[in-house]
Amino acid sequence: MMTNLSILYISLAGNTRSFVTDLQDYAQQQHTTNPALPTIKLTEISDATPLKDETAPFYAFVPTYLDGGNGIDNGVKELMTNSLGEYIAYGHNADLCYGVIGSGNRNFNEQYCLTAKRYAEQFNVPFIADYELRGNSRDVGRIYMLLVANAQKHA
Repeated sequence: MMTNLSILYISLAGNTRSFVTDLQDYAQQQHTTNPALPTIKLTEISDATPLKDETAPFYAFVPTYLDGGNGIDNGVKELMTNSLGEYIAYGHNADLCYGVIGSGNRNFNEQYCLTAKRYAEQFNVPFIADYELRGNSRDVGRIYMLLVANAQKHA
């Protein structure tokens, strides 16, 4: 039985923080109704976060912020989310990453969730789900169930 799911995230505009907080609240409601369902533990990563070895599996939530390039044929320069990537790359943390969930703005077309897709490829983990900007209640329920199902495969 899973007791909780661990989420590492980075939030610059507050959208990711808002979404994972909603996700944490939803998980608590689900757990109250069915104690076999896990709760969620959140850890925000920023430039000020010291690198350390994680000791439990986690999911990574990352928004996409780009500066230049289209990410397809003329390069890409990621902005501001590098501290999460560096944290996952530290020590054996990538080995504990169960997958990546991305967010972004659909107006960015091919760039939508590009950072999360690149993290999934870099760390050889699944790109599990995406949501736009702050997401909505349907996204919260959908992603929670995907996280639970994915974690059960690892159990």
